[in-house]
Amino acid sequence: MWDTLWTDVHLATMAPSHITRSDPYGCIKNGAIAAQDGKIVWVGSAADLPDLPQNLARQVHHMGHQWATPGLVDAHTHLVYAGDRSNEFARRLEGTSYQQIAREGGGINATVSATRAASEEALLELAIKRAKRMIAGGTTTIEVKSGYGLTLHDELKLLRVGRALEKHLPIRVHTTFLGAHALPPEYSGRQDAYVTALIEDMLPRVAEEKLADSVDAFCESIAFSPQEVERIFEAATKLNLPVRIHADQMSDSNSCALAARFRALSADHVEYANETGVKAMATAGTVAMLLPGAFYFIRETKLPPIDLFRMHKVPMGLATDCNPGTSPVLDMTTILNMACTLMRLTPAEALHGATSVGAQALNMHSEIGFLREGYSADITFWPVSGPHELSYWIGGVTPSTRVFKGQTD
Repeated sequence: MWDTLWTDVHLATMAPSHITRSDPYGCIKNGAIAAQDGKIVWVGSAADLPDLPQNLARQVHHMGHQWATPGLVDAHTHLVYAGDRSNEFARRLEGTSYQQIAREGGGINATVSATRAASEEALLELAIKRAKRMIAGGTTTIEVKSGYGLTLHDELKLLRVGRALEKHLPIRVHTTFLGAHALPPEYSGRQDAYVTALIEDMLPRVAEEKLADSVDAFCESIAFSPQEVERIFEAATKLNLPVRIHADQMSDSNSCALAARFRALSADHVEYANETGVKAMATAGTVAMLLPGAFYFIRETKLPPIDLFRMHKVPMGLATDCNPGTSPVLDMTTILNMACTLMRLTPAEALHGATSVGAQALNMHSEIGFLREGYSADITFWPVSGPHELSYWIGGVTPSTRVFKGQTD
């Protein structure tokens, strides 16, 4: 017998085999879905079940015509940090730019100081609290970056905390080494020396201890140049670590094309991406990770080139970008709404961005992101009229039930 069977449910499978021009969600109305040993083993119309539900599974749940989607995937977060930067929010409202705050020692380096001072145990406690909020919103997989330590000791500490979340919570974690997030204050005026230390000291240890699933870099005028990021990516590639990039957020540095050259999993933010970079991403299979929380919070006015991404068939992912300075967001359905209202994504594009495309950005699209036989039984049930409603409510929608690897929370 199957472990669990859910019936009386409508399914937004997000699976290509079910998607049509008139149905971009791959819906199965009046459906059923079954799990065994943490995997989905049956998906289809309830009318096609091979026997009565009670004869098929040890547990049968009747879901009252709710909608089921794959568990949400939050593929860009800075979840592990200490400290508070609400004062910077107030300063920006008074007219000070994000770049000016960073140059004065605020911004990322303010969080670096607080995070370095925090113990590993304290950071884990803080991260667990935030991750629980994400779980309550229907998220089953998160990416967690380092980048608030910027020393070998502290970056390893952050990555260990990211890994530890899976031991404490029903959540899947992809950890990313973001040593190239900002220039630490002790390297002021010696950026080349820091990049060298990152490549020669930090990256090899991260790889040796198997603490990261990918490597990220912030390519921007207030962070690292394309040439410096190229050096970092070459070193990461030699260590067989996939790369991703904070790209073209505040200016056009042609970093989307750089990402494509290294077949990056994703290029993130991308407000100033040019068409050459978009075409290169399409060829490389690099996801455009849109982060509407940051776009909203820093009052950006330059929209990502959504029409270019559509034209060249670049997959568009969505994530919270949860961080203390520019995107204090934990709920993915809030991000769906922001993506639709601010960036004019369709509700279907938004939900794909938070499921199937998010999975692709983490190189997990053969395991998660779809309601499909053989995939992990990560399922979120929603009391909504249809999957489009997940993008409708300002402030998000709360799921009724969340299933992770076949187990109900």
